[in-house]
Amino acid sequence: MNSGEIRRLIEENQLITGYVDLETQLQPTGFDLSLGAILGYMGGGSVDFSNVEREIAPTEPLEPDDEDWYSLEQGCYTIVYNEVVKIPLDLVAMARSRSTMLRNGASVETAIWDPGYEGRSSSLLVVSNPNGIRLKRDARVVQLVFFDIEEVPRGYDGIYQRERLDE
Repeated sequence: MNSGEIRRLIEENQLITGYVDLETQLQPTGFDLSLGAILGYMGGGSVDFSNVEREIAPTEPLEPDDEDWYSLEQGCYTIVYNEVVKIPLDLVAMARSRSTMLRNGASVETAIWDPGYEGRSSSLLVVSNPNGIRLKRDARVVQLVFFDIEEVPRGYDGIYQRERLDE
């Protein structure tokens, strides 16, 4: 999907809202998501087959310094994006770390944005650089790429539907 089609979906269907700067974030084949918050892990989680015993690892927000910089040591963090995405039933999206993140020894691990999903997503930030990394609030960290699919009859209806929309 090209930038013209993405822009149309943003303007007409609210594919993405809450962005910092449309012109900067809109890319030839995707859209750069920006850093809204970083959460530190406070304990472990559990994953099972049916999700009956699923437990999401507890987190707490980290605070940036007075100039909105997060100084992160090597390790894993949860990042929350500024943007809210609203995926129609005929699209799926995947995100990849921006190359600047990779060149600085950090990557963002993501899941699929399913057709029908709506919310302010979070992803796993992995800081591999033994010297850490500094990230400024609103930094562009991943590029979300959209793929046309045959429309599905029913969209995403899991526990993350409409996540962080009440904040």
